[in-house]
Amino acid sequence: MPSQPPSKPVIVCVVAARPNLMKMAPILRAFAKPDFAARPVLVHTGQHYDADMDSDFFTALDIAAPDFRLEVGSASHAWQTAEVMRRFEPVLDQTQPAAVLVVGDVNSTLACALTAAKKNIPVFHVEAGLRSHDRAMPEEINRVLTDQVAELLFTSEASGTSNLLREGIGAGRIHFVGNVMIDTLRLRLSSAPSVAQVLRDANLAGFIADGAPYALLTLHRPSNVDEPQRLRSLLGTVARLSADVPVLFPLHPRTRAMIHQHDLSDLLDAPGLACMQPQPYLAMLAMMQAARMVLTDSGGVQEETTALGVPCLTLRENTERPITVTEGSNAIAGRDPAVILALSRDILRFGGKAGRVPQYWDGHAADRIAAAVNTWFAQRRRRRP
Repeated sequence: MPSQPPSKPVIVCVVAARPNLMKMAPILRAFAKPDFAARPVLVHTGQHYDADMDSDFFTALDIAAPDFRLEVGSASHAWQTAEVMRRFEPVLDQTQPAAVLVVGDVNSTLACALTAAKKNIPVFHVEAGLRSHDRAMPEEINRVLTDQVAELLFTSEASGTSNLLREGIGAGRIHFVGNVMIDTLRLRLSSAPSVAQVLRDANLAGFIADGAPYALLTLHRPSNVDEPQRLRSLLGTVARLSADVPVLFPLHPRTRAMIHQHDLSDLLDAPGLACMQPQPYLAMLAMMQAARMVLTDSGGVQEETTALGVPCLTLRENTERPITVTEGSNAIAGRDPAVILALSRDILRFGGKAGRVPQYWDGHAADRIAAAVNTWFAQRRRRRP
């Protein structure tokens, strides 16, 4: 009988929250090709989990069900990080992977990277090198520490490579591949519904006339929503802006909870402000693409608006994605109401900047990641005695 070909080594791929799914979807497609050197195993830690939205994102992005669900849930940073590590270790013992691939900068990213590194399993980090240079952001700690234990570091913009080199990481471990989130955007954009359909589904039919300008708001960062005075100021600013242009506001669960906890619901009563449930991925793409402007504290939304050429105002004092400002359509508005309103009204009057699409945001970042991983496996085989 002919001998059976050797089984492929396992590469464990980790997701934890909906933005991770948008980044992982193209990677899993690239890893599913016959010439890829390993067999992917998908782990969902459940760090941020909503049954309905989770199912929608897996369906919209054409991702198969995870091989493992850790169902960690929300908690403090320390508890969540520790619990992910505790639940992830048995997965590694069971699967015996050749490598672990993590994306982004959530607590699960760091937790799984640390668990793998302590078991001498190589770590690959997608979106490596992004830096806000603000150590008060929990995500910044996760980024820096994950990059320090990673063996392969995949950067989405040139600043990421520069940051890693400055931090002493060898150039041979760094691969500038582009932005996997834009791979997903480019593949799925044509499937997005009309804004009118999104509004009908949200029971907001007629809130915005066909073709009329509107703004889209997303707000979820703890630094913005967990401090009641800061949240009050931002919501008040948006209420004032809604007198100039209708504002659509899909409410993140964390933000909704903080609004109720701090008794700020009255600030959502402005007639030009429409609150919505968290929206499916394709609905968000539709609303972003047609918006006159987007106001956000999300890093991913900064990238998506840059790819779409839609003016974006970041409601933070910094960004870990500077290329969205230097080349893209993003501007740092901070949290000062006067600045936010002035910049917003300039966009309404003059249109704002469209920017340009950065290098390698071309829909093929995942293919470049797969090629680099294949090369790593080939070199690994040659090093074996």
